[in-house]
Amino acid sequence: MARDYAQLLRYVFRANSVRFAFRTILPSLGLCISKKALPPGDKPALCTMNILPPMMTVWHHFARKSVGDGADIVIFDCTGRLNAAEFAGATVLPFLNLYAATKGDIFIRSIARNRRIAWICDDDMFLMSPDCLPILKREFAVPKTASVSFRPREWWEFDLDGKRIKPSSSYCTAFDRDIFMREKLSLAPADGNPHPGTLNKAPKRYDTFDKANEILLKKGYRCAIVPEEERERCVAEFSGLSGAVMLLHHFRTAEETLDYFRTPPPEKWRSNLLFGVMSAMLSVCTIQELYTRLKGAPYPLPSLPEKDDLMKILDERKNHLRPDQTLDAVNRTSERLHAAL
Repeated sequence: MARDYAQLLRYVFRANSVRFAFRTILPSLGLCISKKALPPGDKPALCTMNILPPMMTVWHHFARKSVGDGADIVIFDCTGRLNAAEFAGATVLPFLNLYAATKGDIFIRSIARNRRIAWICDDDMFLMSPDCLPILKREFAVPKTASVSFRPREWWEFDLDGKRIKPSSSYCTAFDRDIFMREKLSLAPADGNPHPGTLNKAPKRYDTFDKANEILLKKGYRCAIVPEEERERCVAEFSGLSGAVMLLHHFRTAEETLDYFRTPPPEKWRSNLLFGVMSAMLSVCTIQELYTRLKGAPYPLPSLPEKDDLMKILDERKNHLRPDQTLDAVNRTSERLHAAL
């Protein structure tokens, strides 16, 4: 069936999750039956989730540089293609590509049940500083602190009794498990978000952790957000890579990927979708460059185009882009990661 660029993106998420399941369903069932957990200890449990193996290599490299042995790392391998031997000091768990909130709940409730701090970090959110752990220790020392976020949401805010508060998000957030379990919380999204947006739209839905965040704030708990200067020092991020990654799993050649960007009418680039996927694809190019520097050879990604070919398409459509559609953020993160590798 022929699908346009928007329909195809929705399709590949479902199709690839089914493909990945052939490798991950049995280990997932085994994990749920065994109720595997990290052993008791004082270290935070740090979890991430991956659908692009070379990105996990890069993420793990920076995590080990930043936290060393100060946290026990758990990796949900949602493609079933990671080689656990390459991730020293980490527990690699092949697992179904379920919603991030579902995997996060399993991590907090079960895998990290012997730890006080359960820390979730997206695999496109890179830890960049040894200050991360001291900051967590400092923030959790404050009474009634339920969570500590290194990356809040910026485009809407809670309005609680006239007080505006940034949502903590789940991009890179640590949780006090005792409070999380005592309050019977879940990271699950929910409908009916009434809070105001800070940009041109209202949120309408609660994303991962948002509803639990609201519950905690209403009950008087502290959901700490690390000060901006420290956040900038501690993390570097790409944004929204999952769509581009799923397309790379779907297409067989770089030319097919390039055709995905060439086919839509140029005026469609004024919307967020195409530019967002292009930005993400260019971010993956950086991941491949970093992986090559670490391993000495690129990861096999036959459907990933050359960066110059992607930039040529973007240049041909530049007259259709909005002023706010720039690669500034992608370029800043790319430069920072290369410099810190």
